[in-house]
Amino acid sequence: MTNDDQHDLGSLFRSILTSRVYEVVQETPLEQAQKLSARFGNVVLLKREDMHPVFSFKLRGAYNKIVSLPPEATERGVIAASAGNHAQGVAFSARHLGIAATIVMPRTTPAIKVDAVRSMGASVELAGDTYAEAEARCEQLGDERGLTLVHPFDDPLVVAGQGTIGDEILRHAQGELDAVFVPVGGGGLIAGIGTVLNTLKPSTRIVGVEPFEADAMYQSLARRERVRLDHVGIFADGVAVREVGELTFAIAREVVDEVVRVTNDEICAAIKDVFDDTRTVMEPAGALAVSGLKRFVEDNEVRDQRLVAVLSGANMNFDRLRFVAERAELGEAREAIFAVTIPERPGAFREFCKALGRRVVTEFNYRLSGRDEAHIFVGVSVESRDDAASLAKHLRSLGHETLDLSDDETAKVHVRHMVGGRARSVENEWPCRFRFPERPGALMQFLDALGGRWNISLFHYRNHGSDFGRVLAAFEVPPGERKQFQEFVDGLGYPYTLEPNNAAFRIFLS
Repeated sequence: MTNDDQHDLGSLFRSILTSRVYEVVQETPLEQAQKLSARFGNVVLLKREDMHPVFSFKLRGAYNKIVSLPPEATERGVIAASAGNHAQGVAFSARHLGIAATIVMPRTTPAIKVDAVRSMGASVELAGDTYAEAEARCEQLGDERGLTLVHPFDDPLVVAGQGTIGDEILRHAQGELDAVFVPVGGGGLIAGIGTVLNTLKPSTRIVGVEPFEADAMYQSLARRERVRLDHVGIFADGVAVREVGELTFAIAREVVDEVVRVTNDEICAAIKDVFDDTRTVMEPAGALAVSGLKRFVEDNEVRDQRLVAVLSGANMNFDRLRFVAERAELGEAREAIFAVTIPERPGAFREFCKALGRRVVTEFNYRLSGRDEAHIFVGVSVESRDDAASLAKHLRSLGHETLDLSDDETAKVHVRHMVGGRARSVENEWPCRFRFPERPGALMQFLDALGGRWNISLFHYRNHGSDFGRVLAAFEVPPGERKQFQEFVDGLGYPYTLEPNNAAFRIFLS
């Protein structure tokens, strides 16, 4: 394609059909997600772009660009700026073609990604703390050394390579498709897929999906001009782009029907959904389309349609898994967290748990602060946001002041881990760790066993989905009653460890 016809959808479509991506990739499957389909009353199909050698669709566009370069350009080599999937696509393609590749990555790039690029034979330079700084250094090096830039999205040959996904979707679907959901960063993927669908199946809706904190395409389409964001969130780092491409925006204006925005919690829930259906862990950007599909279905009450979500990549950083697991249930509205005030007296804990009924308690944080009332941070399994609101109303009707914190980012990220500290009012405190079988109602049985003889001054419990629940509790036990307390915990029937001399407890909580 020349610069003169790169905006012409007909020329781009022909470039997609003649793309050379299949020299290095195989067609990826279009699989039905059985659980998602049953849950939402639609046929949900997953386009498995995580199954490439570099675990991302980026290989398609990178290879199609590099293999099309003239000999004088390949002799000098190629260069790209990337913190992840595009870097691996360029490095893999260059190695396959015997071309020297230089990748400029931010210094903040995880070592696993840097090592992956170097293992493919590319030269890596770390520059700056952000992608923008790495990009500036990339352009400087490219000019100095005469290297050819392989742009991650704003290049007609890159867009054409990504567009082969759209061709595969239509051939593998074997029937009508109502909508295709595509993750959007710089816009190369949706521009390519959208060109094919707009040409061959214009009745199929093309829906882009972006995080709220990286919604450059949404804002640009709304204003009908490219918008540069002041800041972008990097949780879904594969789409963390401040400004969409000039070429990709021009194409998107013609082929994209709408853009759906989602929260990070919804992305985490989608990662879990994909795992449940495929036993594969997507990176946040990789599951983005599924989160948008779910939001679209719920907002529009869509039923009995055939919907496709593009799983764009599975290069998940292992250290993010804990955050994803923590937030997935909140994103699915299967967990709600509350701040609840109860009277400070023996037995009040148990009364509060009875008010929760048979609901599964996912988290329980409490620290004695005064003698009049107690403040509890509690997580509870719910069926929906309406169910959470109903529970909050029920607790208030029983006289418990209740605040829903499920949408409070500070509470979810920080406060839930900071409930506690030293309590000036506590006396003769004895901490103890307990373990009990994890099953519905087990926490209530445990609290029933504790009874109300000794005041509980601290309580921490978090459901981790394991076989055993683990609790740290502290009791106010006068010195003259410690023998009776020992006999009491012996008779509970739960494994326990007394921790009166624990250093961490002494330093932070005692």
